[in-house]
Amino acid sequence: MRKFWIALGIVVLDQAAKFVVLQTMYRGQSIPVLGDWFKLTYTENPGMAFGIQLGHPSVVTILAIGATLLILYYMLQVGRSAYAPYRISLAFVLGGAFGNIIDRVFYGKLLYDEPLFLGRVVDFIHFDVCHCLVPSWVPGIGSHYISLFPIWNVADMAIVAGVVGIVVFQKAFHDRLAASHATQTADAASPADGEAEGPAEAQAAGPESPIESELGPPSPDHAPGPDDPGTGGLREST
Repeated sequence: MRKFWIALGIVVLDQAAKFVVLQTMYRGQSIPVLGDWFKLTYTENPGMAFGIQLGHPSVVTILAIGATLLILYYMLQVGRSAYAPYRISLAFVLGGAFGNIIDRVFYGKLLYDEPLFLGRVVDFIHFDVCHCLVPSWVPGIGSHYISLFPIWNVADMAIVAGVVGIVVFQKAFHDRLAASHATQTADAASPADGEAEGPAEAQAAGPESPIESELGPPSPDHAPGPDDPGTGGLREST
């Protein structure tokens, strides 16, 4: 359950930051924070990451929703017993994905009175490390100048941090998962082995006669006499 609280916290933080930007800045405005290296620049992205376009904005929204549902399903399959850093990384990705989906589904309607699913993602965190020309052969953004770190938002940062965490912690997660499965297999096999030993031991001991079952085994100090049961009533003849 904790991972979903983390995802919800990211969604709330992302939407709160975007609300402040929408209330205090106009589109295209840039406010220097650390010179030209770090600025707050309000832009709107109708496409995917890095401004890549995949047809109509509604197509991007539907693809984003489908990918987010797959992440949610995978998190539910992983369960609570999985490696905690790995689960937290998935929560970061899920929270960031939901944060941007809210923009895509509702912001077009709220800001421009457009139909649902036609919204644009609000970006404002601008690291202008390098203004580079993208080669013309790159689909979607070829022959355009982009920053080394394009303008993004809290949701994008959470997604990137989550993906990095998944890459870093996936080996430890799979190792622990394999060890857990091996332990469960060994525990399940132990009772079966114990049950299999019982009949074998009983068979090795041999069948018990009806008289022994009634009277029990003879005492070591008692030698069977001619009148004892089990001798068939035979007596020695003199």
